[in-house]
Amino acid sequence: MSPSRSWNTRAETGADVPVIRDIVRAAFPTPEEAALVDALRADPGAWIAGLSLVAVDDSGHPVGHALLTRCHIGDSPALCLAPVAVRPEHQNSGAGTAAVRAGLLAAERLGEHHVVVLGHPEYYPRFGFGRASAHGIRLTIDVPDEALMALTLNAAHPLPAGTVRYAAPFGI
Repeated sequence: MSPSRSWNTRAETGADVPVIRDIVRAAFPTPEEAALVDALRADPGAWIAGLSLVAVDDSGHPVGHALLTRCHIGDSPALCLAPVAVRPEHQNSGAGTAAVRAGLLAAERLGEHHVVVLGHPEYYPRFGFGRASAHGIRLTIDVPDEALMALTLNAAHPLPAGTVRYAAPFGI
């Protein structure tokens, strides 16, 4: 697959749930991330309808997934981007990028302002994420400084400082 491929994206449907589970299981070395997605979907304090996005192939079959769920930075509501998963045979094709971009756009349209991600520091800056520590954002666990990143979706709402409180299924 060419990285320049254009992917169609959409919010997940009920029929996508087992397909998303398969995508996440295939993309990660353990089943823990797939179980996390299921637990987040079942958590009414974390789950936000319309913020589980899939990138679909030409037949409409999901091959990539990005999930945004509720978290807080201090007392300010925010979103956590995790996990992002792409079927191995479609990795490096732009499917993950398309799903993340669609998720961030959907979040912005819902009036959300802030997103945090704990991930690869060479991947997420393409979406506008920067080091969270530069904004006084931290975790209760030790992670490499460059791995915790944050983004504001609206320049009129600067990132708040504080400790990230994830939804309970994350166990952080």
